[in-house]
Amino acid sequence: MTDTPTRQRRLSLDRLKKLRPPSWSVLAAGAVLGGLCGGAYGVLTPPTYTATSYVVAVPTAKSDSGAALGFAQAYGRVATQLTVLIDAQDRAGVPLRTLQRSVQAATSPDAPMVSVSATSSRPVLAADMANAVSQALIRQAGTAQDSTRVQLVQFSRAVKPTEPTSASAWVTALVGASAGGLLCGLALLVRPRRKDQEDAPAPAASVPGPAVAADAGQR
Repeated sequence: MTDTPTRQRRLSLDRLKKLRPPSWSVLAAGAVLGGLCGGAYGVLTPPTYTATSYVVAVPTAKSDSGAALGFAQAYGRVATQLTVLIDAQDRAGVPLRTLQRSVQAATSPDAPMVSVSATSSRPVLAADMANAVSQALIRQAGTAQDSTRVQLVQFSRAVKPTEPTSASAWVTALVGASAGGLLCGLALLVRPRRKDQEDAPAPAASVPGPAVAADAGQR
């Protein structure tokens, strides 16, 4: 009589184990959940725009192209320093922290050119920040032109971008779905094995029976 409730509980636990969803359903649920989260992130996050301005280093009569290329690399590292950004913040109309967070500079190893890029959720502001920093860099280079014998000139002004550079909602949804499926797959790989699988005895090796028919034929 006392074993009946225990047996019922064991039977109920065995039924719950049999009702465990298959592995493919867990992967599908993870992919769907990740896709929904990624799509929501892409929809709720405002798009960002990037505008780029270019300045070029030009050697004076007492210098050469090699020196211009070397100083272009140096000015590319100076473009995001406080001295240049403080000079540009009034023209750009944004705080200094915004310029530090939004402006980047890059150089080319083959051409004496510096690109100044600015990113913002407003296309016009992105172009204004890029142009303001490039003009400030030109003014800083002009103060040292007598010693460097290299001057910076505007090569191309930044224009208002027409398309965002941030990922669309479809792209973020695909990324989220891939990440969700991958995480669920890893979770299935590292999950502990079921107790009934660990306790299941190994199949016994089959032993061949006596060759009765062969012995009878020899007799």
